[in-house]
Amino acid sequence: MSFADFIEKDYFMAPQWYVPSKGAEEFWTTERCYITELLNDPASPEASLAIARVEPGVTTELHKLLGISERYIIRKGEGTVEIDGVQQAVRSGDQVIIPANAPQRITNTGEGDLEFYCLCVPRFRPESYVSLEG
Repeated sequence: MSFADFIEKDYFMAPQWYVPSKGAEEFWTTERCYITELLNDPASPEASLAIARVEPGVTTELHKLLGISERYIIRKGEGTVEIDGVQQAVRSGDQVIIPANAPQRITNTGEGDLEFYCLCVPRFRPESYVSLEG
């Protein structure tokens, strides 16, 4: 397809491939971390993407996501992730694959903030979150 065809067929303005920023803001969660949702739209149920930030010395709430697998991509910092009782040290650049329904949490073991992308498939929904703490 030529560029002219692309413009002529109105693809240039098609919402399928362009989503303007909604000015995502970081917010505190009861999971004991901060979240910035980059993508979480009911119109795109196949996946969601967020940035999580855990302060030094903090361990997030032990929880599971019903029917949702998750992948962490560590952006900054270091910590220990626990999945289904197994612990693994993580640092910038590492990836963590969390199966759906697996108990999980992460601890910031560094001196600065631990930040990581959270890719959920299908998209994260609050009703899928199950706390495993008292």
